[in-house]
Amino acid sequence: MIDARDMTDLSDWTIHGGRLSDAAIAFPDAPAPWLDLSTGINPDPWPGVAQVAIDWQRLPDAAAIGALEAAAARHFGVRASNVLALPGTEFGLRWLRGLPLPAPFRHVAPGYGTHGEALPGSRAISADRLAEEAALGGTILCANPANPDGRLIAVDSLLAIGATLARSGGWLVIDEAFVDAHRDASILPRLSGSEPIIVMRSFGKFFGLAGVRLGFAVAPPGIIAPWRAAIGSWPVSAAANAIGVAAYADAGWIAATRARLRARADAMDAVLRRHGLEPQGASPLFRLVDGDAAGLFARLARQGILTRPFAYAPRWLRLGVPGCAADLDRLDRALGDE
Repeated sequence: MIDARDMTDLSDWTIHGGRLSDAAIAFPDAPAPWLDLSTGINPDPWPGVAQVAIDWQRLPDAAAIGALEAAAARHFGVRASNVLALPGTEFGLRWLRGLPLPAPFRHVAPGYGTHGEALPGSRAISADRLAEEAALGGTILCANPANPDGRLIAVDSLLAIGATLARSGGWLVIDEAFVDAHRDASILPRLSGSEPIIVMRSFGKFFGLAGVRLGFAVAPPGIIAPWRAAIGSWPVSAAANAIGVAAYADAGWIAATRARLRARADAMDAVLRRHGLEPQGASPLFRLVDGDAAGLFARLARQGILTRPFAYAPRWLRLGVPGCAADLDRLDRALGDE
């Protein structure tokens, strides 16, 4: 556990976000409640959860799971036969090594820690070298938008990279965990469904319901069918099934939330710039700043605001976008507290 008096080592806070109980111990004098800006999860969750009827006495049968995958497919702009429901995208990424994907394996870095562990012996590459690496064949795993810098790769560029890999029997895997906050950034509506491309989609980040543990893999049926057989009959809970079906059908909330997130991100950018911090990234769910990450992390933590540092980039700090004006004002005041 990091002592708040010695913030030169941030390694305990770089594994993942959301560690509020640890933060409360490390910073016992911080005001409560804590403001968690460490995860990039939508702080304004889908409001219909309480009205969803969940049958806790029955396992979700094939028809129920089919309805969930069909609802997700409509939202993604693909056929339901290309969609596999999973208990979170982390689970799906860990399963990649069980699929018949060709070596050599590469993953774009910086990025999710899981990406470097998903495929055996995977080599880190930069996003700027995607086209060159695709010419070598094999399998490439990348995120779009990227994490933690929020970089967006144009869909046309990803299609070209996928086509280059396909010519030598290679595969492209895209983690679109944060893409729902964007209206037209997903590659999925541009695919026929037969390309050697696997796309991972997260439910919890955009809908603000990470605890539901729901995600999806979208791939050609030849990959989906054996993958479905391998994970078994009940890949997700009855709650995840029912909530997912209802939330994906709420087109009005989805559209309004995208607009709200963009407005909040713009407001946060103004606050950061007022305090001499230049925000980076295209995702309206989080921003990255470059500077004295250790000092800024400690200063905000002393004010009860948890953020996310990164072991591989000691100057980087990621901040989730606050969910309301009061939380943004609290961040503004904390940034001004020297």
